[in-house]
Amino acid sequence: MKIINSNNEYGLLAKLFHWVTFIVLIAQIPFGFYLVGLEFSDERIELENIHIIIGISVLYLTIFRLIWKFLNPNPTSSANAFKGQIFIAKANHFLLYISILLITSSGVLKKLYMGEELNFFLFKFGFKETNFKLADTFYQIHIYSNYLLISLIVLHIVAVIVHHIIFKDKILKKIT
Repeated sequence: MKIINSNNEYGLLAKLFHWVTFIVLIAQIPFGFYLVGLEFSDERIELENIHIIIGISVLYLTIFRLIWKFLNPNPTSSANAFKGQIFIAKANHFLLYISILLITSSGVLKKLYMGEELNFFLFKFGFKETNFKLADTFYQIHIYSNYLLISLIVLHIVAVIVHHIIFKDKILKKIT
């Protein structure tokens, strides 16, 4: 298997980016909703710190994934795909990236405006002053972006199932 993409399928690195992101998000999203229901405690702070570390990792992973995507050609679309399908697929992928970047950056900004210092692995960073109103705004963006991401993931999965079962175009072979 090649590391870079070909005209027929994604390369090993693109596949790893795709599936690692999917697995992490499938765990991270319900984990975040679980955290919202917890009372303030040492346990919640510890779990929230894990959620933040994973979120920052997803931010980095998404940035690397986008860089890799721009450096590699995408496999060609199915010959039977009509322009509407291609447009919807590209729009969905674009919005998936946007929602992931919105979720991660808004989560980071919420914490920074709450006065917390965050560990970005290579450096620690915090704002000198708090702004609870902005923190609340970024929290709302964080929540709504999660709902958008969930909707886009569902659309993505349904499209893959439809392509696999109805169109029988072996779309799964490109990414597995």
